[in-house]
Amino acid sequence: MHITLESDYAVRIVGCIAQSGQRVDAKTISVRTNVTLRFALKILRKLVASGIVKSFKGTQGGYELAKAPSEISLMDVIETVEGKYHLSRCLTEEYDCDMGTSCCQFRRVFDSISADVEKKLESYTFDMFE
Repeated sequence: MHITLESDYAVRIVGCIAQSGQRVDAKTISVRTNVTLRFALKILRKLVASGIVKSFKGTQGGYELAKAPSEISLMDVIETVEGKYHLSRCLTEEYDCDMGTSCCQFRRVFDSISADVEKKLESYTFDMFE
C-alpha cells in the first residue's frame, strides 16, 4: 500500500515551499520537486483552496505557506488531496456491508489502524525543514 502520486507530489510541493522560507514561483516549484508544471498548478490550487498555501499574482507573485510550517501536518496535506483517510472502503459512509457481524469485526480493526496512521501523520509537520 502507498499514498497516491498526487499526495506524494503535494507533500513535496509543501516541503519545497517550507524549505525555501520565501515566496516561490510555480515553475521553480515544478523544477525543484520534479513535478510537471501542469500537475503542480493543479495541486497548488487545492492547497490554496484548503488554506495551506497562499498565492500571489503579478511579477512578484508565487506561492508561500499560509501558516507556520509547524502548523501544517502531513495529514493536512494528504487529506487536502485525497479526502478523509480510510484504510478500507468499509469505513466510509457510502459502503454498505452485507457480511453481518464479521464485517463489523473487520471494521473495528481497520478503524483502529486508520486512527493510528492518522495520529502518526498528524505528528509530522513541515517545520522539519527549518
